[in-house]
Amino acid sequence: MSFADPEMKNYIKLHSLPEIYEALLTGLFVQCPDDPLIFLEEKIKELLNQKKDQALLLTKESHLNLSWDMFINAESRQSMNKMIGSYLSYLFDLESGEVLAPELYEKAYWFYSNFLLKKCFRLWQAYLRNGRMQQMKMLQNLLKASNKYVQARLKMAFNAWLQWMWIRKQQQALAIKHLQQVNNQLLLRAILREWNTVAKESGSTREYFERLERGELDDENDIQLVTMEEMKDHISQLPWATALKIFNHLGVQELARCAQVCQSWKVLTQTSSLWSKMNFYPLRKWIEDNNIAYILRNYRPSVIHLNLRGCSNISWATFKGISDCRNLQDLNLSECANLTISVKGFKSLGICCNKIEHLVINNMATLTNSCISFMVSYDYNLTTISLLATPHISDTAIKTLVQGKRITTVKIEGNKHIGDLSFKFFSNACPNLNHIYVSDCPRITDSSLKAISTLKNIIVFNISDCISITDVGVRYLAEGSSGSKLRELNLSNCMYITDLSMLKIVQKCSNLTHLRLRYCLRLTDSGIEWLKGLPALTNIDLTGDNIHEQSLSGLGKNSKLREFTVAECPGVNDNGLQKFYHKMVDLEYLDISHCLSVSDQSIKTLAFCCRRLISLNIAGCPQITDFSIKYLAGVCHYIYFLDISGCINLTDSIFTFLKKGCKNLRILKMLYCIKITKQAVKAVNNIQQLEYSDEIPPIWFGYDNQENLLVTNKEEDENTQQA
Repeated sequence: MSFADPEMKNYIKLHSLPEIYEALLTGLFVQCPDDPLIFLEEKIKELLNQKKDQALLLTKESHLNLSWDMFINAESRQSMNKMIGSYLSYLFDLESGEVLAPELYEKAYWFYSNFLLKKCFRLWQAYLRNGRMQQMKMLQNLLKASNKYVQARLKMAFNAWLQWMWIRKQQQALAIKHLQQVNNQLLLRAILREWNTVAKESGSTREYFERLERGELDDENDIQLVTMEEMKDHISQLPWATALKIFNHLGVQELARCAQVCQSWKVLTQTSSLWSKMNFYPLRKWIEDNNIAYILRNYRPSVIHLNLRGCSNISWATFKGISDCRNLQDLNLSECANLTISVKGFKSLGICCNKIEHLVINNMATLTNSCISFMVSYDYNLTTISLLATPHISDTAIKTLVQGKRITTVKIEGNKHIGDLSFKFFSNACPNLNHIYVSDCPRITDSSLKAISTLKNIIVFNISDCISITDVGVRYLAEGSSGSKLRELNLSNCMYITDLSMLKIVQKCSNLTHLRLRYCLRLTDSGIEWLKGLPALTNIDLTGDNIHEQSLSGLGKNSKLREFTVAECPGVNDNGLQKFYHKMVDLEYLDISHCLSVSDQSIKTLAFCCRRLISLNIAGCPQITDFSIKYLAGVCHYIYFLDISGCINLTDSIFTFLKKGCKNLRILKMLYCIKITKQAVKAVNNIQQLEYSDEIPPIWFGYDNQENLLVTNKEEDENTQQA
């Protein structure tokens, strides 16, 4: 058609042939007539008629009113839209022909508008994104710059601080050095002052001893080496709590006497806490029933522990006072001659006193298992059991007593029926048991110590006079759960233990403070010398052991010892004791009684080295003379207890020295002192407790009144067997 004749094109356009063809074809396609030819013929005739009518009415308009859907029924025409332009116009290459429908133009417009809008939106998003990225980058850069700036400032500040610290350290070092110099000077002055004091005292002591040996101290005024401080009432000036702690160590009799000293002491003695523990045992021989009842009546709300052991004068008044003590937790009625209790009485006691925690039934030979069973058949919460000198109690009673599983303390003595089974009960039912005192029970064997080796809280353990114990049992105890916690251990008269037990004790019982090894005859100097390795040991009793100079010298290296007993040890002599005394500055209690080789020479060293001595027992030492008392009285001014029984060479002159030098002396024993007269003893008035006799020493002292050593029947038999 692009090469068609122009006249033909005009003819086709003039007569609207594309529109006619479009209307015919559209009607044909939509209507789908049965006979298409007849349909076309009819529609062409309609067009011709329409054209004739138009020619008659409108002469100027030659075009027909054509529409593409003019030959479609009205029903079908409503649901149809023209989607495209006339393709026939394209076929006929008509320039002015309609190519696209208006609806498509509208859709195209909206499509293009949406396209432009989306493009603008995407560009706007990209712009915002780039802006945000730029902003974030700017913030990051600012943050980096800020951090760098802060780091730079911190670095500058740190460098300045380092410089300041260096200067301060230099200043502190100079100040410390200066303070150390001042402290060293003060310390040196104090040391020199103390050294000067000790040197003066040592010089005075040596001079005093030399004058004693030369016999120049005949005047009583020269006896006292150190002037005693003027007596003043310092206690009243102390804080109330401190004064109460001091008075808390006094007994009932002492408190009653202190109440008569002055008004301030009387107020102190009326404090209720001082009367929570009442011990009448020291007053058992002379205190009357009314006196006890009076004291209980005055302080009944405060009484918690009451000891009436051996008080044979108590009767109804005392028990009436006891019934008023509502806070009473501990009651000791041992050795009370006027007190009887039957099985029925124990049953009544169990009913009325089922809240008691401490059960102390000592020295009661009639006590049986039945009594115990009746008493604890009710709800009992016992924590302490004491059955000393109750020979008829057996393992059955122990099983009954420990059923509450709250037992912490057990004391049994002098019983041939208690055996290893009781210790199994302790192990199974007493996890909190910390104090075991089982003495003179021959049926106790190593199995008992093995049974309690699992207990974790044992602090005090006493199996003295349990003669079946061997090194195996001690090993069980030391290696058990409580080995490192033991504080006190008593193995007296366990005759089968040897040095192996000492080695195990030193290795495992590092916290042991009290150790008693009386009459352990198989111990040697080597085993005893190992005991110096116990760092916490302060109290040791080696009575009757085979110790000599070697073991004494080794024990002397433990300067923490406060109490030391080597009575009845034939191997103890002056040389060993002098080596022991040199480092015993804090020694307070010493017992060297019945050591026949001890003389004035070792007492002189004792007085020179151990000036804090409180208690001294030198009974049965026949070589002791008045010089020993002079040495002690001149230096040891704190002696409270002194036993010189059997010192047959002491004379009446010792009272002059004791009176001037030992003003704190309260207990003095002088049995079998044949050279001390009764007249001199009667003149003594500053001693609270004095025991005296001028009889010849008994044979078991081992010597006569002429210092001649005696041989006992036992020694004669041993010598005969050896011969």
